[in-house]
This record gives sequence, C-alpha cells and structure tokens, in this order.
Amino acid sequence: MTTEVRVPTLGESVTEATVATWFKKPGDAVAVDEMLCELETDKVTVEVPAPAAGVMGEIVAAEGDTVGVDALLATITEGEGKATGDSGADKAESKSEAPKSEPSGEGGGAQVDVMVPTLGESVTEATVSTWFKKVGDTVAQDEMLCELETDKVSVEVPAPTSGTLAEILANEGDTVQASGKLAVISGGDGAAAPAAKAEEAPAAAPAASGGGKDVEDAPSAKKAMAEAGLSSDQVEGTGRDGRVMKEDVAKAAAAASSAAAPAPAPAAAPRAPVSADDAQREERVKMTRLRQTIARRLKDSQNTAAMLTTYNEVDMTEVMALRNAYKDEFQKKHGVKLGFMSFFTKACCHALKEVPEVNAEIDGTDIVYKNFVHMGIATGTPTGLVVPVLRDADSMSFAEIEKQIAEKGARARDGKLSMAEMQGGTFTISNGGVYGSLMSSPILNPPQSGILGMHKIQQRPMVVNGEIKARPMMYLALSYDHRIVDGKGAVTFLVRVKDALEDPRRLLMDL
Repeated sequence: MTTEVRVPTLGESVTEATVATWFKKPGDAVAVDEMLCELETDKVTVEVPAPAAGVMGEIVAAEGDTVGVDALLATITEGEGKATGDSGADKAESKSEAPKSEPSGEGGGAQVDVMVPTLGESVTEATVSTWFKKVGDTVAQDEMLCELETDKVSVEVPAPTSGTLAEILANEGDTVQASGKLAVISGGDGAAAPAAKAEEAPAAAPAASGGGKDVEDAPSAKKAMAEAGLSSDQVEGTGRDGRVMKEDVAKAAAAASSAAAPAPAPAAAPRAPVSADDAQREERVKMTRLRQTIARRLKDSQNTAAMLTTYNEVDMTEVMALRNAYKDEFQKKHGVKLGFMSFFTKACCHALKEVPEVNAEIDGTDIVYKNFVHMGIATGTPTGLVVPVLRDADSMSFAEIEKQIAEKGARARDGKLSMAEMQGGTFTISNGGVYGSLMSSPILNPPQSGILGMHKIQQRPMVVNGEIKARPMMYLALSYDHRIVDGKGAVTFLVRVKDALEDPRRLLMDL
C-alpha cells in the first residue's frame, strides 16, 4: 500500500513554499510522524512529518523546487512494520546493524525511544543542556530525564514509560533535531511507544506544482533580495528555468560586497595575541543558543532598520504620589503590587493610538498598522534577555497588567515561557532603570518600529513655578525605525507619554 506525502497548510495567504531539505532518501525506513523534509515560506519554516510508517519511496519534489499547497512531495510504501522512531540522531549508525533502540517484539524487556518533543513554531533544533539521569538509572513514567535549550526557551523531556535508562544517544552539548531520538528506556511496558500505522492514505487531490509560476523567484529568495537591497536582474538564478534561489542571492550579495570593498574587514575582529600565562588563567565558555540568538537579532535590527533615538524626561512626582496613596489598598484587593510598569504600559497604549505608525511594521513595500497593542516587556533572566508579550494590553486594567507582568516575569526567570508567549509583540518597553541605568539607547525588537527605554529615577534640581526644587526625574528614550516613523511622530509619542505620566488623571479622561 502506498501513502502520499503532501504539502500541509502553510498559513493564511501563503500559497507556495520551497523544499529546503530532505532528511530521508528513497529506501530509508520511516516512522509515523518522523520528520521527512523541511519547507521554507516567506515567513516560516514548515516541517513535514510522515503520515504513515514504512519505506521511503519516490521523492517527487526535490530540494529547491517550489510547491503549492497540497502538492505531492513523495510517497511512502508501507513495508513490514520494522520502521521505528529512528531520526536524525541515528544517522551515524550503520544500516547493516540493528538499532539498539529497536523495540523488542517478544513481550518482556520492551525498549521505548525517548524522542525530542515539539519545540514550538518554526523551531527545528535544540541543544541538550542537562541530563538528570545516567545510563543504568531506574526511571518512572513522566519523571524528568533531561532539559533541552532552544533559541528562547527551555524544554523538559519526561520519561514516556517506566523502566531503566539503557542508552543515551544525545549527550550534553549535542544539537538535536525536532523529532530526533534522545535515549532508550528498556524494561518498560511499552505502553508509551505506539507503533501506529496510518489507516488509510489521504484522499487524492490535484497536485499543485507551481504551474505557470515556474519562472517566479523562490519566496525565500525574494525575502533575501529585499534584505540585501538587490533586484532579480542582479542575481543569476540556478534553479529550474532560471529561478532565483536563496543561495543565488547569498552569492550575488557576497560578490557585490567584494566588488565594493576589495579587502573587507572580517565579521569579527581576531583576538589579540595572548601570552601562555594569560591563556592558562582564561575561561572559555560556549555561547548559549539564547545568547547567540540575541546577538544575531540585535545585529540584524541594526543592519535592517534606519534606527534613530529621541529623548525626553519625565517628572515622576504625580505617579509616585498616586502609587504611594493606593499601593496598600491595591495589593489587598488585587493580590499584586502596584508598580510603575502598569503606568508606563497604559501611557504607551494611550500614545500609540495617537501615533499609530509607532505601532506598525514594514512588510515588503507595505506598512501594516496594528489596531491593537501586544506589549512586549523586556525581562532580564540568568541566561539572557527575553521579551514576553502582554496581548491586547490596551484593553487591560492596571491590575491585569501588573498580574501578567509578575506572572510572566517569574516564568521567564525560570525558563518556563513558551515560544507563543514571546511572539507577536507590536511595541516593547525596556526598563534599564532597575539595574541603575541613567540613560541608554535601546535597540529595536524587529519587526517592531518602536521601543521605549525607561531609566533610573533620580532626584535632580528643577525649576518649578520660578523656584528650584528637587524632583524625581527619569530620562525616557524612544528608539524608532525612521523608515516608517518620522521625527515629528516620534517626538509627539514621547511627549504624550510624558504628559500622561506627569498628570495620570489624563489616562482616566482619555486626554
């Protein structure tokens, strides 16, 4: 019996994708839900799992091909049922040997594979950070075996069944693919190791194969050209019928860079010579995936956006007086402390309604205005900076904002946030003042067009009604994308935030 592997739904308004990578080849054994290939669209990477167990048959769409939704990718021939959960973690094993993690078909002593769980949308790999068990240890079902680290969050891997940890296939520090195999548990009851088979092949549907779009550039190539500032006539396509692929754009960008600068400086300056004595006193630690992602995104933001920062200062007297007057009653009623972040969140939501371009983003040649506010709150954790998102913050009360900030902040520090909770933000607030920062220029969180930097509250002499008085002052910084936000809009936004904080009654009166 033959089962067809087709292109899954790619997302709203996305009609085609490019086949990026095949992880299996004809003749390979595959298991149900094992990742077969990866598709690349304009925005995300989509994994295609096996709909049935068996043997990989014909691959219809090769790497680099552009395919439409529901197009035929490959076929699977259902074999003798010997396909197990083998994945990218087993590639080094010889096919002539029986995998050690293959379940026993003779009753007792069944072996169960420990697989990489779902990592989140568009996350295809993780690093094994810690094993809590070692080979030979007895484990109970749902007991935590190890912890994986992705670009943003930590993922715990529980034991799928009770038994003995027989083999660890991915050691600490190893990078594993989604659906990859981590370890093997033996002596279990096998209840958590389904060998499910697809009951029937999906209904046949017309194989959309790009048809009349054969000479249209790949979606990933279009995005890469936009980022590199290249047009299609500047790139020589190597795909079918001269289609421009993502690799072609990379080559053209590198050639253009070489032509403009015959002797380009290296991306990172080489280390200065270090004496043998100093080298012995150094400590070299590999960057975590989170830190690598932070570095890459911040640099991409600087390279992509026309970033500019404008400053102002706010007198915090009225906010502090209002907070002191009601903080005890607020905590007694709502069970959470009244902080400054709810005031700033409310003030920003108020200002974003008047200056909507600060709450918008650029998509190609379009400006996308958001008629809602998903507020990102930058939070420092032991492993790096993360930005949990308060969805529809513009419709929240002070108490709701404070509760969500407290709850998400605690989970961020514990590494328990999901990817979904850190996606979709439209504007960000970063509070460097908690660390003592007096003034700084925050970097945009792409694709957002604005980020507000809060700073330390400091008593400074100010002229009030002709008299010099000590006032609790805070510097505010708004970094914005000058491609979409003009200077007038940025200054207006910051002034509206200042006005709302210096007279909080304006928030109640919607002024």
